[in-house]
Amino acid sequence: MPRPRQRSVRRQLLILLLSAVSGAWIVAASVSFRDARHEVSEVLDAHLAQTASLIAAQRDGDEDHDEVDTEHAPVLHRYGRRVMFQIWDGGTVLGLHSQNAPNTPLSPIRDGFSDATIGGARWRVFSTWDARHRVLVQVAEHFYERDELATAVARNFVIPLVIALPVLGVVIWAAVGRAMRWLIHVNQQVASRAADNLSSIDVADAPSEIGALVTNLNHLFGRVQGLIEQERQFTADAAHELRTPLAGIRAQAQVARGATDDAERAWALEGVIAGCDRATHAVEQMLTLARLAPDSVSFQPTSVELRAVLKATISELAPIALAKHMDIALNDGRDACVSGEAGLLAILFRNVIDNAIRYGAPGTTVDVDLEVAASDVRVTVRDAGPGISAEQRANVGRRFYRAPGTQAPGSGLGLSIVQRIVDLHRGTIRLDSPATTIGLQVTVAIPRGVDERA
Repeated sequence: MPRPRQRSVRRQLLILLLSAVSGAWIVAASVSFRDARHEVSEVLDAHLAQTASLIAAQRDGDEDHDEVDTEHAPVLHRYGRRVMFQIWDGGTVLGLHSQNAPNTPLSPIRDGFSDATIGGARWRVFSTWDARHRVLVQVAEHFYERDELATAVARNFVIPLVIALPVLGVVIWAAVGRAMRWLIHVNQQVASRAADNLSSIDVADAPSEIGALVTNLNHLFGRVQGLIEQERQFTADAAHELRTPLAGIRAQAQVARGATDDAERAWALEGVIAGCDRATHAVEQMLTLARLAPDSVSFQPTSVELRAVLKATISELAPIALAKHMDIALNDGRDACVSGEAGLLAILFRNVIDNAIRYGAPGTTVDVDLEVAASDVRVTVRDAGPGISAEQRANVGRRFYRAPGTQAPGSGLGLSIVQRIVDLHRGTIRLDSPATTIGLQVTVAIPRGVDERA
């Protein structure tokens, strides 16, 4: 499929600017031409009226002449006008007149200005009477003179535009090219860099428009670099965490292969299954944590009833607790709703309660309390396990961290997942020792008015 032709910003700007300038010039020229033509007509009408008045005033001195040759009069100026006149005694008898004037009145209008067609041509006529209203004088001027002046005015407007547009186009092309040199510079930097080069683009002294674009590009490079680092960290963490259970599975499989009796083989196979379970749990935890990365999770909060989430989570974990002869007690109060994602909250409390079951002593009870406060909802989970010392609590949120001496199986990712989900809900998590028993007390507080991602 042929690649669509890309449009040039430089060419588009040139066309738009020249079109805008031409349009504005044409509008201005049209208005100016109309005003100039009106003013020219006013001036020529005034001259026409002045000529008629002079002829009327001189009528008494020229009574011996019936014709005046204005047809062949020399043109003393390039704007010399073609005129004709008539003098009508009593308004009915043709007297003195120009040689090119007809024998009929120039215009039926006996006073003031009028337009007439004489000999197939348009003429402007002015008619006036002498002071005693005995003589009618009509003076006419050919419209050709007026049209010629109007054309000259229009030509004076158009010619500069025709000359200026190419010059203006060259100036605009050069100016736009100079203004876009930073964009070309950025394009060259991006095109020439290696695929793994996500360093910031240097655009010192760049215009603000280009600077904003490059700033956003640099932020994008930073986010991509962060995602790549997360992928690398995830790969390293997966290799680190899976190495031990895979080695254990291999060892147990070798024992099962070399076993000489069924009891030894069954014991080895149970070890293989336990190793597979540990590896599966580790993979699930790592995938969950990867999905909760800041640039990966899509947080769309809705109204969630925490009591229902806790009941479902406890029901899911009940078989694990029964296997250790443990009870899970939910001490819930009134309905407690928060704004969040039910799926993420279920993962959060599944990890907290699962940790309490893993590290709690067999035959003990895991207490889950639900408390509604003025601004948040608090869920407290207490176990009767070995607990975590105050010095170690600051590290339990780190990936793959496990307190020294821990015997229960786990991946060290549970509280990392819990912390990320709490942050998404703008909540808090606190680890304490129970006031009356040994073990660990985990309190998660979720604000009741959360409506957007942290």
